[in-house]
Amino acid sequence: MLEQMKKNLVRRAAVCGAVALVPTVTLAAGPQTEVLVTATRVPKPLENVPAAVGVVYRDDIQLARQQIGLDESLVQVPGLFLQNRYNFAQDLRVSIRGFGARANFGIRGIRIFVDGIPETLPDGQGGVDSIDLGSVEQITVLRGAASALYGNASGGVILIDSEEAPEQAVVEARTSLGELGYGKHQLKFAGSVGDLGLMVSLSDIEMEGYRDQSELKSRQVNATARYRIDDSSSLRVAFNYTDQPTSDDPGALTRAEVQQNPRQAAPGNLLFDGGESVEQTRLGFVYEKSFGERHSISARNYYIWRDFTNTLPFRAGGAVTIDRFFVGGGVTYTNTGTIGGLGNRLMLGVDYDYQDDDRRRYDNVFGVLGDLTFQQDEKVSSTGIFLQDELQLRENLELTVGLRYDRVKFDVDDRFLSDGDESGSRTLDEVSPLVGLMYRVSPRMNLYANVATSFETPTTTEFANPTGGGGFNRDLDPQIATNYEVGVKGTIGENSTYGLALFRIDVEDELIPFEIPGFSGRSYYVNAGESRRKGIELEFATRPLEGLNIALAYTYSDFEFTRFVDANGNDFSGNAIPGLPDHVLFGEITYRHPRGLFAGFDAVYVDRVFVDNANSETSESYTLANLRVGYTADRGSWRWSVFGGVNNLFDEAYNSNVRINAAGGRYFEPGPRANAYAGLGFEYRFGS
Repeated sequence: MLEQMKKNLVRRAAVCGAVALVPTVTLAAGPQTEVLVTATRVPKPLENVPAAVGVVYRDDIQLARQQIGLDESLVQVPGLFLQNRYNFAQDLRVSIRGFGARANFGIRGIRIFVDGIPETLPDGQGGVDSIDLGSVEQITVLRGAASALYGNASGGVILIDSEEAPEQAVVEARTSLGELGYGKHQLKFAGSVGDLGLMVSLSDIEMEGYRDQSELKSRQVNATARYRIDDSSSLRVAFNYTDQPTSDDPGALTRAEVQQNPRQAAPGNLLFDGGESVEQTRLGFVYEKSFGERHSISARNYYIWRDFTNTLPFRAGGAVTIDRFFVGGGVTYTNTGTIGGLGNRLMLGVDYDYQDDDRRRYDNVFGVLGDLTFQQDEKVSSTGIFLQDELQLRENLELTVGLRYDRVKFDVDDRFLSDGDESGSRTLDEVSPLVGLMYRVSPRMNLYANVATSFETPTTTEFANPTGGGGFNRDLDPQIATNYEVGVKGTIGENSTYGLALFRIDVEDELIPFEIPGFSGRSYYVNAGESRRKGIELEFATRPLEGLNIALAYTYSDFEFTRFVDANGNDFSGNAIPGLPDHVLFGEITYRHPRGLFAGFDAVYVDRVFVDNANSETSESYTLANLRVGYTADRGSWRWSVFGGVNNLFDEAYNSNVRINAAGGRYFEPGPRANAYAGLGFEYRFGS
């Protein structure tokens, strides 16, 4: 019966595309938990994946948190650098091993999936403004080259999965308030009837913000349903609706303005009412079917509608609207058997994604849309074909090989012809291979190594012409990265885990942002010649006493341009890649008492960051500490909780974001000083 339970959970993991917890029993140690991850598109134990993978769970994401940004919990994953929690117009800036740091808004170089459905467009741009953190069960992060598995990305993959419906129906309500005008309210239902499980979450968040011109208003509906068709197949439906009518942008400040008043907005952002509004609907389906013990298929299909308006801090073409339709799907076939008496698992798949944007620019007349200055239809189609094979060479040695071919086509139909017809198209394609080895030294230690290439195109926004007009910047090419990684992961005793990864990445045609004076907040892009990234990622977690958990994570990054002369003849070879710290150190200690008391303290040190290619300016290092506490009590069918916390406990002055190569020295976005919040939660369980 235990083996059947394990198989069912593995199938569930394959549908979710993230993690399943599989109970195992050993006579010596009693019940334990094995973590199965499918970040490599097939379920396998976390310690057996020949790559760096991090997982955070529901308590890390939700328990006594404000739930306003993924960085609240992902900061504990080494190799990630996260900025910009408090500028909701720019969205959270996420980089993995330096990829993604170039983005002044949105996320680049990283593939994001929510409940098996991509939040990353075919052109490589992603966002997390539609993530309902109050209903997230777990987040899996694959660090390193992902193109061989997922396509257009260099840094890795973030897989986000919503809560599963429990067998016993439950209704939850949660409300929290705090300084900076913060308020979040949520109502959630989850339960199962026969073979159907359902989870629905409604949430509303408002925030005035630390700085002027930084208000947020957002409402969300997040729902998942899973239907078990029979013992060998299931269908999962995921739905999300996000209405974010207000996301103000306070802009970046000069160093002198920060010293004068860090809470002020940039003058242009006030004058032109900088900010954005978003309305998005996402609907996706994931079907999984097993044919005996050897064969299985997984298929996904999704539809996303997004309306977007953005006002930038300048007049000429400073207002943007996008009407977007994003559709796609994919099929994966897996065969588990033997080759020459050796255990083998072969996976074949195809992905297809299509993006259709109606993009318009208007004069920004002090926050009001003026005359139309630009209109074009942008279509991006992405086709990927991939295979991956895992061969058990020996009982303790596994070889993984993968290969993926991607073809990304950009089409522009210029509909604003008074300045000429800039219509055209570009097709970019690449083959991305992967080779990995996993060697089990002992039951408690695994060594791994991998070599892979990755492929990353400019996005439609990054293709914009710095000379003005529509069409493409035809001087811009995709960046290609070759990744080398070795690592070790394992356990110490029964209550401690560790992981160490060392990597080197050689990048050709690195995509680098720059701004043009007079157009603050709008970035254009250029290819650097070559860059090199070397790094160390270390993580350790232990439970010395029942209820007491300690976690540490350290990242060392040595990222530099090895060959880069810009269009003005400036030679930046040997300089550090801007926007990334050399050292990041995180530590956390949490305690949960059996009687319901909870307390957690965490701190992160971030080294200084260069903000321009010349390395002439820096954003200084800082240490942020946070405290959260709570108490939960059960009373029959009812459970209630009270919680609170303090962000930036020691009132550190710091920059929560930097804008790379910004015009006029406007690099810095100051983060909030010490601020507190508190809340209440109620839960009712039916039938208990």
